[in-house]
Amino acid sequence: MKKTSKMIYLIVLLSLNFSCFEQKATEKEKNNSELVSTSKTDTLKFTSGIRTIFQDTKGNYWLGSHNEGVSYYDGKTFEYYTTNEGLSNNQIRSIQEDKNGKIWFGTAKGVSVYDKEMFIKYPTNTKNPKYEWNETEGDLWFNAGERDGINRFDGINMNYLIVPKPENQERDDAYGVTDISEANGDKVWIATYGALFNYDGKMVTIFDHEKLKLKENEFLHIRSVLADSKGRVWIGNNGIGVLLMEGNSIINFSEKHHLIHPTSTRRGDKSQPGTLEHIFAIEEDSEGNIWFGDRDTGAWKYDGKTMTNYTIDKNLKSQMIWTIYKDNTNNLLFGMAEGGVYKFNRKSFDKIF
Repeated sequence: MKKTSKMIYLIVLLSLNFSCFEQKATEKEKNNSELVSTSKTDTLKFTSGIRTIFQDTKGNYWLGSHNEGVSYYDGKTFEYYTTNEGLSNNQIRSIQEDKNGKIWFGTAKGVSVYDKEMFIKYPTNTKNPKYEWNETEGDLWFNAGERDGINRFDGINMNYLIVPKPENQERDDAYGVTDISEANGDKVWIATYGALFNYDGKMVTIFDHEKLKLKENEFLHIRSVLADSKGRVWIGNNGIGVLLMEGNSIINFSEKHHLIHPTSTRRGDKSQPGTLEHIFAIEEDSEGNIWFGDRDTGAWKYDGKTMTNYTIDKNLKSQMIWTIYKDNTNNLLFGMAEGGVYKFNRKSFDKIF
């Protein structure tokens, strides 16, 4: 080989090597970013249950499943995203949109954000937890799996904040976040299995077994929380029904309305018809009615005076409701454990997805 040819060969080889190195460096900088490739269908194919529903500012719907990832509906077709496309996990527990139009997903294992047809992962940073919540900022909150803390995004970093556990905690109490409800102002209500927490921008207040005035045979297993437009806080438990905090008053709302069966163990046992003991979802509609989604007995509406029980679909084997969501045009949507989304038409329910 001539010297000129050898020189050209070396230049090309060095160029290729540098190109590969640069590509690897860029991929490393993306920090677990993955380009998205999707599949499409004309009807929703999820069967594992709809755990969360969200409509973005453009009117598109995002449906989070129990273990099949996310579906995006633009009014014509459903597109699907899973861990294969870059999601942190296929169990979707929350969906929200930031001020820049990015869509955020709280999963069972970390947070993912969808931006410009790409997913970026934010794993829970348990190695660097923060105990002083005031040292962080941001209005995007996410569960942190089954751990004893919550994730808060400040615009750059995902911060893992440790919840201050009650001093009289039981050994088997767990403080994994199950639901989050933001009230007027800076207040955030955080439901965990073993206690309810309130953060007002300055301090964290704990509402445990004692502060919620529970009986000795009543155990907290909180699955949902709602701070409504009237300043009331509704707490949905898996076993002891609904608790209502109104001012300094705390009552067992289910018990007051005779919706706990006399033979109930107030644990996770299957409930009798006509009871409200296992509440996994709470929402307020545009008229101020409070809706509850029960694991065993379907939907309940409270209009301020009376309670009304609804069967979503008699053909479903399970009436369990994972989520209740009020969309941009005030439609009330119900995500079911068997899959599918139903809309309340003021009298009954129509399956829309």
